[in-house]
Amino acid sequence: MLLTDRGPARGRAGLGGRRGPPTRRTAVRWQLLLEPNGAPGPENMAVDVALLERADRMGEAFLRLYRFDPPCLSLGRNEAAARYDRAAIARLGLDVVRRPTGGSAVWHEHEVTYAIAAPIAAFGGLREAYHAIHARLAAALGALGADATLAPGRLRPPSTAFHRAGPCFARPVGGEILVAGRKLVGSAQVRCGTAFLQHGSILLDGSQDVITAVSHKPQAASAATTLSAALGRRVTWEEVADALVRAWGDDFTSTALHRPPPSSTALFLSPAWTWRR
Repeated sequence: MLLTDRGPARGRAGLGGRRGPPTRRTAVRWQLLLEPNGAPGPENMAVDVALLERADRMGEAFLRLYRFDPPCLSLGRNEAAARYDRAAIARLGLDVVRRPTGGSAVWHEHEVTYAIAAPIAAFGGLREAYHAIHARLAAALGALGADATLAPGRLRPPSTAFHRAGPCFARPVGGEILVAGRKLVGSAQVRCGTAFLQHGSILLDGSQDVITAVSHKPQAASAATTLSAALGRRVTWEEVADALVRAWGDDFTSTALHRPPPSSTALFLSPAWTWRR
């Protein structure tokens, strides 16, 4: 298993670890996983980790599009759990999971969740992957009519990229996807050997207000928008998933009818992991 309560396994660093020079780009063929029916948070995180490990072990590349059912609050790998009111979370009956990636809290409900697991060499480096993936996502959203752009400013370096305080959608930073200056997509990465996982949320509707409701301290006002708000109409999961698949063009070798089951959801079901910080 990639993750333990003590952190990454030996030789496998997250984005806070030392970063070497960009690698030479290697062509890959992508496998597509479409999961419109949704799954609980622990299962979703375990599947993403399983794909990451397979990308590292086999050199395969995956685009997974999925959703959370039931809705779920996810915490970043290194986020302080003490920031959140566990009694309020229990009272509201919210599911909670801690992600294998960094970053801050996200409320997963009305969204398309994407995951990329691939060799780092497919993009030449982690920064390069972050920018290239967001460029493809922005192109897909633009095809739906959204004026999606990448946030100006220097792309966040791996040492600081996903360790901000406050909710993920509280503020946009360099390289993230904006519509009319407001954040539409929140993403995070983790590295495993020669491969990486980048996953994130494309907001379709609703809000991130539940994070404020279960926080001990006041949170910054949300800088988020949703695709439905941006386009002035209801946007479906299937519509966005179709646009994302088109944005990947002819890079797919296959569309998997059934994703491989994760090796184990035990870590992501463990309160010791979820509330470890």
